[in-house]
Amino acid sequence: MTFWLTVAGMVAVTFGSRLAGLSLQRPLPEAALRFLHFVPIAVFAALVAPSLAGFQGEGEARIAAAALAALAAWRTRQLWVAIAVGMAVFWLLRIPF
Repeated sequence: MTFWLTVAGMVAVTFGSRLAGLSLQRPLPEAALRFLHFVPIAVFAALVAPSLAGFQGEGEARIAAAALAALAAWRTRQLWVAIAVGMAVFWLLRIPF
C-alpha cells in the first residue's frame, strides 16, 4: 500500500506542477528563465558524478572521459556533444592494446 501511495503522490506532484505551469499562460520572469537554462546540465552532472570512481580499474578512463566531456561542453555549450565526446573517449580508453 505504501508503494502505491508513494507513486500516486509522485504522479500528483508531477502533473500538478505541469498543470499549474500551463494554466499561468504568461511569460516567466527573467530570473526563472536563467535558472531553467542550467537544469539540464545540472541533472546530467548529478547522474554522472557518482559513477566516476568506476570499478575494475576503470576509474582513470572515466575521469579522463569526464574531463574531456567537460571541455567539450564548455567549448560548444551543447550537452549532446559532451555526451558523445565522453562516451567516445571512454570506449577508446577501454580498448585493450
